[in-house]
Amino acid sequence: PSRAQLVGDIVKTRGRLTYREGERGALQVTADVTFVYPVTRADAGGGDEIVRTIVRRELVLSWDNPAKVITEPGTFSIVSYKYDMTNGGCGAPTGYFTPPFGSDRRADETGTEVDPYDRTAPVGRGESSGDECARATRS
Repeated sequence: PSRAQLVGDIVKTRGRLTYREGERGALQVTADVTFVYPVTRADAGGGDEIVRTIVRRELVLSWDNPAKVITEPGTFSIVSYKYDMTNGGCGAPTGYFTPPFGSDRRADETGTEVDPYDRTAPVGRGESSGDECARATRS
C-alpha cells in the first residue's frame, strides 16, 4: 500500500461461477475470476504512469450436506485456491501487489510472457509459488 494506489474506484472483472455435486452430496462452487487493478505510484513521483496488475483467481468452496455429514448448517470449506498474476511483482508472495514502475519495469522483463486474458488455460499457481514471475503480453 505504500508503493502503489488504485487509480479511481473501479476494478474490472471477468469470470464465471459454476457448481456441481461434490463428495457426499456437498454443493461445490467454483469461482474463476480475472481482476484488473489499474495502479499508479503512491508517492505521486511517478507522473502519469499507470500499470495494470492482472490477477486470475480460482476459488473452490464446498458446502457439506448436514443430512450426510456432521457439520454446522450454512458453513463451507475451502477446497482449493489458485491464482495467476502479471504486473504484480516478483518474489515470494507477501500478500501485497508490488507492481513494477519505471526502471523496475525493465528489470521485470526476465519473467515468462503470458496473456493474462487467456481463459482457456487452467489457473496455474497455488499457495506457495516461490519467486515465479510472469510478464503480461498485453494489459
